[in-house]
Amino acid sequence: MSQNTAAWPELPYAAWQDTAATLQLWTQIVGKIRLTQTPWLNHSWHVTLYVSARGLTTGPMPYEGRTFQIDFDFIDHVLWVRSSDGHFRQLMLKPMSVAEFYADLMIALKELGIAVAIKTMPCELADCVRFEHDTVHASYDADAVNRFWRVLLATNHVFATFRTGFLGKSSPVHFFWGSFDLAVTRFSGRTAPRHPGGVPHLPNAVAQEAYSHEVSSAGFWPGSPGPVDYPAFYSYAYPAPEGFAAAKVKPAAAFFSKDLGEFILPYDAVRTASDPDAALLDFLQSTYDAAADLAKWDRAALECGFGQAGKVRAL
Repeated sequence: MSQNTAAWPELPYAAWQDTAATLQLWTQIVGKIRLTQTPWLNHSWHVTLYVSARGLTTGPMPYEGRTFQIDFDFIDHVLWVRSSDGHFRQLMLKPMSVAEFYADLMIALKELGIAVAIKTMPCELADCVRFEHDTVHASYDADAVNRFWRVLLATNHVFATFRTGFLGKSSPVHFFWGSFDLAVTRFSGRTAPRHPGGVPHLPNAVAQEAYSHEVSSAGFWPGSPGPVDYPAFYSYAYPAPEGFAAAKVKPAAAFFSKDLGEFILPYDAVRTASDPDAALLDFLQSTYDAAADLAKWDRAALECGFGQAGKVRAL
């Protein structure tokens, strides 16, 4: 197996779409637990998950003088619930319904003395039922999930590098369980027109707060039924400046999707590139360049060179 193949494995959406749908709902349950335990942070940054060396994590969450954390381990395929008092519970990740996962996780929390109540209607999904009633989504292809995590791990590294080239406000690199994507966002510092909302099962106030300021945002998602039914990277601007859709971006495989209103770069174009990291970085930089130039961001004040390990940024 080549180094590129190990870091950027094949991930055909059709081969694991049932597992992807199930896993998205499992991450929503865990993400909603984080939502209930952490104070609101601008742009919903307090609800996200983060890529870890073994999967996805909530990071530490407070609970009545203690701290707990929930981790998806996509190597050994275990969900860990750990508390700062040294106690833990674990759920084996295997084919099981969303309803069973939800019930087992709530039991594990209760056994640790953690009483958490969440809103059980999934977010950002048009056709869905409450977690406790969902016995339809019950797939778990361990090999596909591991490959998905490896893509997230490689993508996280490139996104984190890209983030270092910006002095202005920038999001962490984080995983949004509502839309099931890994994202990083740059901000111009200017306010944006009020977002129209209309996202399924998401209060308009949440979408409007998330897009309160101008952004250039990029991310990765594994695909879904619809116009992009394959894994892809995306990049968009809100509000989209005049001429954004016609901008010339890199690499050559990237294109603007009128259906989605954003630039798309198929994952396979990155995976099969001679230098996948460089190809993805070209996409991130060129789509940001288009957004920032056309919207007349103060680029001289907002940007810097990419950071280097162990070296202080030169002023």
